[in-house]
Amino acid sequence: MIIPHNILVNKCIVKPKSNNIMSISTMIDNLHKNTGKTLEQWIEIVKKQKISKHGEIIKFLKEEHKFTHGFANLVAHKTNESDAGSVRNTDELITKQYNGKEHLVPIYDKLILEINNFDGDFEIAPKNSYVSLKRKKQFATLKPATKNRFDLGLNLKGKEAKGKLIGEKANSMCSHKISLNTIEDIDKEVIDWLRIAFENSK
Repeated sequence: MIIPHNILVNKCIVKPKSNNIMSISTMIDNLHKNTGKTLEQWIEIVKKQKISKHGEIIKFLKEEHKFTHGFANLVAHKTNESDAGSVRNTDELITKQYNGKEHLVPIYDKLILEINNFDGDFEIAPKNSYVSLKRKKQFATLKPATKNRFDLGLNLKGKEAKGKLIGEKANSMCSHKISLNTIEDIDKEVIDWLRIAFENSK
């Protein structure tokens, strides 16, 4: 679960447990079937263009090679090694965060995957004990709070604390939080609040 500091991401591809979301391995297989070229070949094609920004790669693949956004995004992240799977082993801060809490990693991956489905770029910035998610401003934090609890911090100023949404103290990094114990806790209510925080931070 290791993400380099200050990586801008639009879609982070990770292997989900949900059957209605295509897994990374399936996408890679379908990329080859649909285009006749492997992921590695597309990465080389992109590198020859001497472009590195995520949006530039997306634009190139969609305009020049008629890629769908999903496949263009896959190649862009794999080219820059900025997807959750590629970057998981590159940052000591997050390694330490999940030491002894490895069973909470699927919660992190699932949340990143869900944000991946939102429309817009965001920045992943690891700190000592949590990961900050930002657009123009921080909209969420991801923190393995204890061995059995994962805290999703959300900036939802002015929103009433109700349902799973818990109000935080006035000087906290986020105005609210949602506590999660398993990946199954990430339901529609959680995603809806996360989407609102994401949209409010643009």
